[in-house]
Amino acid sequence: MEVSGTQTPRPPALPSSTTYRLPPGLGGAVGIIAGYFALQLLAGFAFALVAMFAAMFDHPATGLEVAVGTTLARPGMQAWLAIVSLGVAAPLTLWLAHRQWGAWWSTAQPPGLGFVAPSRTWFFALAIATGLLLPWIGSLLTQWLAHGHPVTQDIEQIGARTPLASRLLLVLVVVGVGPVVEELLFRGVLLSALMRHCRAGLAVALSSLAFALIHLPGLDYQWYALPNLLLLAVLLAVLRLGSKSIWPGVLAHGINNLLAVVGWFIAVRATG
Repeated sequence: MEVSGTQTPRPPALPSSTTYRLPPGLGGAVGIIAGYFALQLLAGFAFALVAMFAAMFDHPATGLEVAVGTTLARPGMQAWLAIVSLGVAAPLTLWLAHRQWGAWWSTAQPPGLGFVAPSRTWFFALAIATGLLLPWIGSLLTQWLAHGHPVTQDIEQIGARTPLASRLLLVLVVVGVGPVVEELLFRGVLLSALMRHCRAGLAVALSSLAFALIHLPGLDYQWYALPNLLLLAVLLAVLRLGSKSIWPGVLAHGINNLLAVVGWFIAVRATG
């Protein structure tokens, strides 16, 4: 029976949804790192496929197997595969990370990603010194462990078959683009995720091991290069945590890559 003069009470209004985003977790960290390398493979495959069909179009009588071999044997093709794959994967990964964890982008310490100025400007000087000294120290360590075995990396073999203009572009990508995205992934997202579950020392060790193992295929799985990669990763993590910024690590990483690439290309030129 309806009673006049009374109204059915309305349910209380639901609270408005918050824009708060959780900091990086282990699942998200592993996912975005795997996605970054998967994007490189996909971009490289797509570029090679386009180049192969272009070769078949220019020479219709050429079979598929011959077209693949001819395409990959072109001077600079391996370099362009690396340039395109990294040039596509890096900005997409940066965009995805910012979309997912943008609220933590400018937070200095983990779980923040550290895209801020360092706590002290002298960390940049320390980063430069690290980047300059580490290739020399790492090379001595690797050669000592290798006991005379040759130590090569994919980019060294790429440089041996690459024209100068393509080499310069490859250096720009390896030195300017690679360090930014790798520091974000390993000293930003992964380190932050690990520090939510364990102490800083263990988080540094685990993230450094992941960095070293992921780079080992590029060194043809030469185990004696592993300590050098671990040393690099640990020092970059120390820069990240000490400076409360990702940028000193990016600078040191870039200088390390620059000296390594220049050294490889000079060696290739001397023996070519």
